[in-house]
Amino acid sequence: MKLNEIRDNEGARKSRMRVARGIGSGKGKTAGRGQKGQTSRSGVSINGFEGGQMPLHMRLPKRGFNNIFAKDYAEVNLGAIQKLIDAKTLDASGVVDHDALKAAGVARGGKDGVRILGKGSLSAKISVKVAGISAGARSAIEAAGGSVEVIEVVSAADKAAAKKGTVRAARIAAKKG
Repeated sequence: MKLNEIRDNEGARKSRMRVARGIGSGKGKTAGRGQKGQTSRSGVSINGFEGGQMPLHMRLPKRGFNNIFAKDYAEVNLGAIQKLIDAKTLDASGVVDHDALKAAGVARGGKDGVRILGKGSLSAKISVKVAGISAGARSAIEAAGGSVEVIEVVSAADKAAAKKGTVRAARIAAKKG
């Protein structure tokens, strides 16, 4: 076999079907779609339809759970904060909060605030004001001479309820005292 004799296996490359090109092509007139009905028209989407039999995606059991009340925190590790302080991207003398971490580029997302986790080490003395903090992270910050303040963040759903002036908003206001 020579280099100029190399070619694909027979049937490896199938040429596309040219439809609606006259009676002699064998795919003229209805272009292989039959006559009338749903599938002869354009825009048909019946994927997964099994002719009235219960479709596979409905026969399989449901799994998992999606908690609609779960808080969405942006999680930041202590090691990442120390790295930012070393790179002078984050000011250690000021208060480290959600806005400061977002500006530094580590707190992505987090509709309900930021939560600090204890992975990595911290040597800088920082003052932290966040929605959540792990026990290990709290002890590491206090060991470095810093301070921790945990704020209660009102979720987006509660803010929307407060705007409407509902009973739920009154309960939230009463709870805060």
